[in-house]
Amino acid sequence: MLSDALKMLRVFSQQTQSALAGELGISKSYLSEIESGKKAPPLDLIDKYSKVYDIPSSQILLFSEKMAKESTSEKVRAFSAKQILRFMQWISDDNDAHERCKQ
Repeated sequence: MLSDALKMLRVFSQQTQSALAGELGISKSYLSEIESGKKAPPLDLIDKYSKVYDIPSSQILLFSEKMAKESTSEKVRAFSAKQILRFMQWISDDNDAHERCKQ
């Protein structure tokens, strides 16, 4: 669930993958692989996330750990978090589309 937590941070902050990748010093494709769960981010990258978002690394890890709990209530929370993430992504995509139309 670390991948979901990291994506949630980015989407909640209304950042594009390209913008965040630039701040983190990684490629957009690598960031995409991290957010999709195909690659696990190393601890030094989590430290970079903590600096970008001004959140302790431990909070990021704790948030992702809480999302990964296996109890029923935690599964419901994880499902809800995923739905919220999808909704936030939809809002982000919609905002990006509106910005492109303005240009």
